[in-house]
Amino acid sequence: MEQLKKAIQEAISESGIEREIQQENAVSVWNEVVGVVVSKVTDAVSVNKGVLVVKTKSATWRQELYMQKKDIIDKINIKIGSTAIKEIRFI
Repeated sequence: MEQLKKAIQEAISESGIEREIQQENAVSVWNEVVGVVVSKVTDAVSVNKGVLVVKTKSATWRQELYMQKKDIIDKINIKIGSTAIKEIRFI
């Protein structure tokens, strides 16, 4: 099993898609990173070129999360183990 894991990691690394996979992981960990309250009013929808797009239920939440953006980016990058996310766009 360990050999399979190593082979998959090498294939991903050699194919050049490692960064894209890390970015997509940001969508998956969004709810865990922001917690129950925020996850109920937001939806991480996509990532493109290091920009995570998050849909919010209201302008008030957009503003609140915008002010916390740097901390959220840091937490996401720690969780996914890279610096793949450079920006969050709240819509």
